[in-house]
Amino acid sequence: MQTIDALRNAWRLPDLRNKLLLTGLILVIYQFAAHVPVIGVNRAALTSLLNSQAGGLVGVLNLLSGGAVRNFSVIAMGVYPYITASIIFQLLVPIIPSLEAIQREPGGQEKIQRYTYYLAIPMAILQAVGQIAVFSTLGGQPIIPGFGQDPMLTLTVIVTMTAGTMFAIWLGDLITEQGIGNGLSIIIFAGIVASAPQNLANLLGSSTQPIYNLILFLIITLVSVVGIVIIQEGVRRVPVQYGKRVRGRKQYGGASSHIPLRVNPVGMIPLIFAQAITAFPAIIVSLFPDGGLGQSITQTFGNHQGLLYWGTFFLLTVGFTFFYAETMIANQNLAENLQRQGGFIPGIRPGKRTHEYILRVSRRITLVGALFLGLIAVVPGIVDLLNRLLFPTEFVAGASSLNAASVLSGSGLIIVVGVVIDTMRQLEAQLVMRNYEGFMR
Repeated sequence: MQTIDALRNAWRLPDLRNKLLLTGLILVIYQFAAHVPVIGVNRAALTSLLNSQAGGLVGVLNLLSGGAVRNFSVIAMGVYPYITASIIFQLLVPIIPSLEAIQREPGGQEKIQRYTYYLAIPMAILQAVGQIAVFSTLGGQPIIPGFGQDPMLTLTVIVTMTAGTMFAIWLGDLITEQGIGNGLSIIIFAGIVASAPQNLANLLGSSTQPIYNLILFLIITLVSVVGIVIIQEGVRRVPVQYGKRVRGRKQYGGASSHIPLRVNPVGMIPLIFAQAITAFPAIIVSLFPDGGLGQSITQTFGNHQGLLYWGTFFLLTVGFTFFYAETMIANQNLAENLQRQGGFIPGIRPGKRTHEYILRVSRRITLVGALFLGLIAVVPGIVDLLNRLLFPTEFVAGASSLNAASVLSGSGLIIVVGVVIDTMRQLEAQLVMRNYEGFMR
């Protein structure tokens, strides 16, 4: 009831109502664009690919594109090239001193952001070529007949898909700046929610065990959502004491506070990046002549099969979680800021010792969040193994349409829950600024 009242209050405020309407309008525009196919698409080949067992990579790219891949639209690559460019710069900034110096300058973050946009263009061109080649290889027939042979058709398709990607990135940035929430995450969120009913219908309609699949889907969804909320909201409060200062007849300071260190401080970002990285090998090998190694990589990372894929996905998710948590702690300069403000952690010497203590505590609690994210990421693989053990004649490896965990997927659930929580927080902050009750109390 409080949530409904708070939503009603948010709708009554003209500026918040405009933000909500703008966000909804942009999502509608994105969905319209998602239904505009690229010129020359072979619909029969695309349908055959979507219905085949080689739907693992297609599902990931469809997730990152906000649901545009199933139509192979002009925005079929979604924001994935931008995500890849962001990963590259996140890895390069700590390594290259000149980039690190730029980031520390006033306005340096905006420069890095601009460089990321520039890098997204060649990444989009590379993915356009790779994605068409991978889909043609997995489907057994060309997705766009004549691509690579007809220069004009090839150039038109590449330019169209690259422009579509930059348009999708612009729409996401527009939501971030003028709407509510993180634009890129909301676009991905909308695609997941829009495709969930169809995925559930396919799961129940194509299986001879619909009751089992429905119960398994409900259990996975319920347990995952509860676990995600607990981990997302989990906080370790590090106590902070401020020294007393006397100025004239007045005494300042002496108050107690705390530093909130979250169990999962980086949300769904590691999962999105890990999925982007695991999809990359299949795209790269498609650019080279066919061979045994290339077929093996396509089979593993393109169809999402085997221990190698799920182990790589798990390790990348855990690794990215630690990497971004460490980067976030380093960028906040908590120890330096505490010392400047006259604060200290009881029993810990200010300065370097405080930084080491915060880093040590952060690593311990991040381990729990990282392992949880890694476990959520590989739930479809665990369910696939369970299905093949219980029903070996019906379920086969990689049959994602018969996997209850693939209706939303662990990654999708984390994105959905994370986006909802983040958007509610932003609305709450807007309401609190105007003396209204928030969503969360």
